[in-house]
Amino acid sequence: MNISELPYSLMSELGRVRRGQNPPVHLWHPETKSDIDLVISKEGVWNYCGSPIKKPRLIRLFASVLRKDRDDYYLVTPIEKCRITVEDVPFQAVLMQVSGEGTSACLKLTTDMAEQVTIDEKHPLRIFQNGEETVPYVLVRDRMECRLSRNVYYQLAELMVSRRSSRNGAEWMGVWSHGSFFPMLPI
Repeated sequence: MNISELPYSLMSELGRVRRGQNPPVHLWHPETKSDIDLVISKEGVWNYCGSPIKKPRLIRLFASVLRKDRDDYYLVTPIEKCRITVEDVPFQAVLMQVSGEGTSACLKLTTDMAEQVTIDEKHPLRIFQNGEETVPYVLVRDRMECRLSRNVYYQLAELMVSRRSSRNGAEWMGVWSHGSFFPMLPI
């Protein structure tokens, strides 16, 4: 099966999406459900039937109708929703812009889908410790997160400062963004 053989209603609805404007998938509750062999790898590669999708525009269209329901991810249109597999998270942060310094810093990420998100209370930074590996994530939209690419993580690590917690007195290394401190590593 190739991309052109995806369920017809999904492909026709994708054609209506305008660049830079995500449709209101949170309002769509179609009765028709199916599973498709689309996998977003841990590295952020979108694969259909085991082969990488090579067209960035098509990937962005799919990402614009992506929704997370509980622990499952779906491509959603008003007519149907198709469950896909996401090995980790659907997006990768590939760039970071820093403005300001110290407690006045503002950190803005750009994802591999060209979405921009500022690390703040609505889009918090969280750290997941997986054995020896420290994995940073930021909420992008609708309960979906991005994983920071290695270069963005290194850039973030250069901004870390120490701060003592007012709750329990523990000291943390972390970053400031948009007036909030985001703890990353205990000291």
